[in-house]
Amino acid sequence: MKMTIFEAYHHNFPALSIRQPWAWLIANGFKDIENRSWWTGHRGKFLIHAGQRMDDMSLEEIVNFYRVENVVPSQVELQRGGIVGMSNVSACVTESDSKWFHGPYGFKLANSKPLAFYPCKGRLGFFHL
Repeated sequence: MKMTIFEAYHHNFPALSIRQPWAWLIANGFKDIENRSWWTGHRGKFLIHAGQRMDDMSLEEIVNFYRVENVVPSQVELQRGGIVGMSNVSACVTESDSKWFHGPYGFKLANSKPLAFYPCKGRLGFFHL
């Protein structure tokens, strides 16, 4: 059974703002680590909020570096400024074998899935809608 944004809101899951295309890569199960400069004690489900801004690294550089050709939608197709998915934080690590880890902290992610886009404003850190 697919969870809707309204069910997630009812469960009071926190959200985390992530720039595109990283938000899309997480929501669609390609990226298993979210890098941050801060540690988190949060464990469990959270909503993936796609920020308004794209990452400073170009989409072409990301596709080539991480070898995700023919996977990531174009910059125009990537939704921004709202919830795009859900994931689960299982740990916060300072080391990982994942190709996605660049630290200094990495949130280990699992069971990621896209959700229907729901426009809303983001905030720093984990936040509630």
